[in-house]
Amino acid sequence: MEIVLIGLSHKTAPVEVREKFSIPKEQVKDFLGRIVDLPGVREGLILSTCNRMEVLAVLEGRDDWADRLKDFLAGVAGMSHDNLAPYLYILRREDAVKHLFRVTASMDSMVLGEPQILGQVKEAYRQAVDHKVAGLVLNKLFHRSFFVAKRVRTETKMASQAVSVSFAAVELAKKIMGNLDDKRAMLIGAGEMSELAARHLTSQGVREIWVTNRTPTRALELAQELRGRAVPFEEFPKMIKDVDIVVSSTGSTQYIIHKEQMTGVIRARKNKPMFFIDIAVPRDVDPAINEIDNIYVYDIDDLQGVVESNKEERKKEVEKAEEIVQEGVEVFKRWLSSLEVVPTIMDLRRRLEKIRQREMAKTLALLKNASGEEQQALDLLTQSIINKILHHPISLLKHQENREQGKLYVDMTRKIFHLDEEEDEPSNS
Repeated sequence: MEIVLIGLSHKTAPVEVREKFSIPKEQVKDFLGRIVDLPGVREGLILSTCNRMEVLAVLEGRDDWADRLKDFLAGVAGMSHDNLAPYLYILRREDAVKHLFRVTASMDSMVLGEPQILGQVKEAYRQAVDHKVAGLVLNKLFHRSFFVAKRVRTETKMASQAVSVSFAAVELAKKIMGNLDDKRAMLIGAGEMSELAARHLTSQGVREIWVTNRTPTRALELAQELRGRAVPFEEFPKMIKDVDIVVSSTGSTQYIIHKEQMTGVIRARKNKPMFFIDIAVPRDVDPAINEIDNIYVYDIDDLQGVVESNKEERKKEVEKAEEIVQEGVEVFKRWLSSLEVVPTIMDLRRRLEKIRQREMAKTLALLKNASGEEQQALDLLTQSIINKILHHPISLLKHQENREQGKLYVDMTRKIFHLDEEEDEPSNS
């Protein structure tokens, strides 16, 4: 039994290649079925995100698995082997396990420590479970990966510092305004960065989000996605006094929010604090607004400075995270090694039990007058002898940390006790 991983990511393939591997949700079941239908594949899983496409498989007894999985990936993307090969990485055994743990802990992400990948890995695992292609090994492997990811997040500061502009903005809002649960936010402009900031705000508990955009249909669409409210663009200046956080990202070449306007707004709010996230270039918010008490304005350069500082802080935590990952790998290796010896242990017990039963029958044939109690005592005695004989061999088989040494012990046990041969006929002597 062997765990293997084949795939590509943002580190090995450009976006024009990665986008070829997008799998529609309704086709996931079919693709998973095709993987486990390959000869020698016992279990399988697909992790498909915008930044990676990986196939994880549990194999048994095949040497041509790499070519078969390459065929599968080439078919997904509609690419030839030759064109696909330069972008692929192939990992086996411990390397595959370690890679999965690092991916789940967001140590292999484009943005170190970003939280989204854990949810994506959990979703990939859920799909494999739902479609019954994840078995004993993948179940154990993925639950261990989730445990490792949790340890990395709680025992290191790798994910505690914002390293995207949108996330940095939300973290600053929390520092300035405290709990965001009772806050209302407004998006001015519905571009990708402002949408991402809005999603971060939602995840941090912001009570309500209003969306305004020069294109009303886009404002309505995004507001529905965020379960918020669409606001006509021409009306946002008079409604801005009712929000606590403003995220602005329009294509305007001039300021759309001015100091004079905000002087009246803060007075109407009775000096209740406001926070502006200006991620537009050119800027949407007049920087002079920062001169007004209880109004805080951060532009893209301010946020980028926070991001760069936090990236350096995260890197310092990577070494600690790597140690946690390696500990997880060792725990899983021990479990997998113990799993691999189970058939041998079962065969060994079965072989000795047959010998015991045979010898018991011969002995009881000689003790024709033995009572039921005497027969039961003899049965318990022989069972105890077998268990004591097996105790040390089984313990030795179960607790080999070195995979190769463990395999050697398994092979030796099978040879010593003739476990792969037909059992000898009982002797008449």
